[in-house]
Amino acid sequence: MSDRVQAPLADKLDALLTRLRLGSLSRTSLKRLTGGANQETWAFDVIDGTDATPLILRRLCDEVLPSKDTVTPECEAILIHRVGECEVPTANVRHILEPRDDLGRGFISTRIEGETLARRILRDVAFADLRPRLAFQCGAILARIHAVPLSTLPRLRTRSAAEQLEELYENYRSLGGGSAVYEVAFRWLRARLPEMPRAPRLLHGDFRNGNLIVGPEGVRAVLDWELAHIGDPAQDLGWITVNSWRYGVIDKAVGGFGTVEQLLEGYRAAGGECIDNERVLYWRTFGSLRWGLLCRAMARPAAAGMPIAVERAMIGRRFSETELDLLDILAPEANP
Repeated sequence: MSDRVQAPLADKLDALLTRLRLGSLSRTSLKRLTGGANQETWAFDVIDGTDATPLILRRLCDEVLPSKDTVTPECEAILIHRVGECEVPTANVRHILEPRDDLGRGFISTRIEGETLARRILRDVAFADLRPRLAFQCGAILARIHAVPLSTLPRLRTRSAAEQLEELYENYRSLGGGSAVYEVAFRWLRARLPEMPRAPRLLHGDFRNGNLIVGPEGVRAVLDWELAHIGDPAQDLGWITVNSWRYGVIDKAVGGFGTVEQLLEGYRAAGGECIDNERVLYWRTFGSLRWGLLCRAMARPAAAGMPIAVERAMIGRRFSETELDLLDILAPEANP
């Protein structure tokens, strides 16, 4: 990030921190973190006397238009606070940005130390003892998320499988269609369409390896709540098993570190309902299709006048991988 962009940001952030009486910005600590096609994430330290407090600024990128599929940054911040009160590991939100802050839309939260890079979680020696237990932990955390009382939450969309599938198909057609694998996947999903549970739950919407802060002892925080909605809890359980989130360790369906059985065992142990493997498989298939279409959308040229984002191009090239993932699910007998 150039000084031309970072210096004004530092000035505005320092003024805000002073007004909030949190301290002053350590300008040398301000650093944009990698990842995220829709939101910027900045790490920085606040100095108050001899104490330094590590914080995070998360805000919408300037070029991102509002989407009906994502919650607002203000809603996300409130949601993080609410689920944190229900023993879900999250960062503590310190401030929700206001227009007078002149920093865009977003929030400031505590910075939790730990690893977020999935490939390191799957390969580093520091996490060797944790990996066999991590799928169980993830199941238990999802059970706590799904148990959060809906009455305590900001307004969220309720999304059935049928509604989401039709939205995906409309999106697929708008992108030009043309994939025989995707056509078969849509037919397979329509033929097995599950009904909305009688008691729909809060869903994280993007719970997976890569959206977790992990230490040697386990998950320290769940990140990126912008896709939260109300729906079938099996959707979260299926999403974490999508092959793209295994990062090359394809024989371990849950995030590249565990099994579906371990995930469901942790889910039930923390009070989650009984969900069978077939229901998880449905949402894995749906998730593979959904992720493929997100990749395809990212591959589209940027709108006139908008900057080219490297993250979007990197994600866009993965569209073809999801066709192979769908074939593995829909025609396993055809694969050696």
